[in-house]
Amino acid sequence: GGALPVPEGDKIIEPANKYIEKFVEKELPIFATRDWHTENHISFKKNGGLWPEHCIQNTEGAQFPSELKLPPETFIINKGDRPEIDAYSGFQGTLLNDLLKERGIKRIFIGGLATDYCVLHTVLGGLNLGYTVFLLLDAIKGITPQSEQNAIQKMLKKGAIGITLKD
Repeated sequence: GGALPVPEGDKIIEPANKYIEKFVEKELPIFATRDWHTENHISFKKNGGLWPEHCIQNTEGAQFPSELKLPPETFIINKGDRPEIDAYSGFQGTLLNDLLKERGIKRIFIGGLATDYCVLHTVLGGLNLGYTVFLLLDAIKGITPQSEQNAIQKMLKKGAIGITLKD
């Protein structure tokens, strides 16, 4: 739902929660990125961008779904929070890389929305920064099936490792 919905995006919540459970059991850190736009963000159509207004700071539209069971110690990474910079990657203009390096993390597991934009760019950013990146194939959803498949193929070709809960 919302101003910029990903069709059937809610279907990834259950598998995402299962991945979260596995990380919590092993006492591994969880990082959750989210768009956190200002009302005058450059990506909005009214400002010459591509998108309707979405994920505006401190609004319901910028919150994680209540069904997503993020533990209290989750690192929340806000991205796209500067009005003049459009940021799809969780690494762009954030402290994510620094926080991962501080903790000696070398492998990252990425799921979320939308496969063909934010997931794609975060995976590519992680690969470019030297991380081993696992793409959670059962915890991603794209805008359209075709653009999602194209993005998945690009990520795998660049070196991401596609996995599912069965793996």
